[in-house]
Amino acid sequence: MAWLDEIVFDEHGLVPVVAQDAVTRRVLMVAWANREALAETATSGQAVYWSRSRARLWRKGEQSGHRQRVAEIRLDCDGDVVLYAVETAGGVSCHTGRESCFFRRLEDDSWRAVDPVLEDPELVYRK
Repeated sequence: MAWLDEIVFDEHGLVPVVAQDAVTRRVLMVAWANREALAETATSGQAVYWSRSRARLWRKGEQSGHRQRVAEIRLDCDGDVVLYAVETAGGVSCHTGRESCFFRRLEDDSWRAVDPVLEDPELVYRK
């Protein structure tokens, strides 16, 4: 997997990963990945990240069921940001139960939630 050698990882061995809807191109979330997560993603076709809070691999949807099938992996011009073009099972990528983690918009000097909750996160993460 020589392609991994072209990625610029930070001092913790991580690189930011932008997850984008493969069809609409909407940005869904931003997470982190290490070499192992990227390699597993490329091999399995399922989005795998590195959870900084849990200090372990995080296979998106392992608890919620909202898995992300990766249609394409891209690397930015500087080699320090990865993009996963994904199809999300159930249409929810955010732990708040929304399609995207970017659901707040700046309006009149305050953040306003503008996207609906599609699934109650209390129910999703009890699974």
